[in-house]
Amino acid sequence: MSAIDLIILGMIKEKTMSAYDLQKNVEYRHISKWVKISTPSVYKKVITLENRGYIKGKNDNENSIPGKVIYSITEEGNEYFISLMKKTSEKMVNVFLDFNAVIVNLNNIDKELGLSLAENISREIDKYYSVVDEKITEREHIPFTGKTILKQQLMVGEALKEWSEEFIKTYRDEGEK
Repeated sequence: MSAIDLIILGMIKEKTMSAYDLQKNVEYRHISKWVKISTPSVYKKVITLENRGYIKGKNDNENSIPGKVIYSITEEGNEYFISLMKKTSEKMVNVFLDFNAVIVNLNNIDKELGLSLAENISREIDKYYSVVDEKITEREHIPFTGKTILKQQLMVGEALKEWSEEFIKTYRDEGEK
């Protein structure tokens, strides 16, 4: 079971497209901000999903680009998609933030360097928040489900901003005791 499978199958279910179009759609939607997915993983997943019979590729004869393959979801793929939707909706929510690996190790380094790293994290959280806020404004035309994910990410960004400010203050104060 994979979130990447779910994302790719969902996009193909919505509209037939090439692996390149899938990858561009992942970039446009900023999906990599909330699901661990990279350009190579999109292409690898397309091959895997096709080999498993979940999607079927057809050469695009109408397009002038040679070798362009357009993928559609198969009946087996639709069943797999629905099963992934059910299984994923029943899983406990996991939030993994890469920067927590830095936070957990701050006691192992000099306090001044630790504060600098915590401030870096805070700046990156601010950037994240700004990007999501900008996307909400730019993407007024997207479906409700996309808008609600952007709103969710904005709320996460707000919570992280609040947390980082409090953390830095507390971390700084701990050093003064």
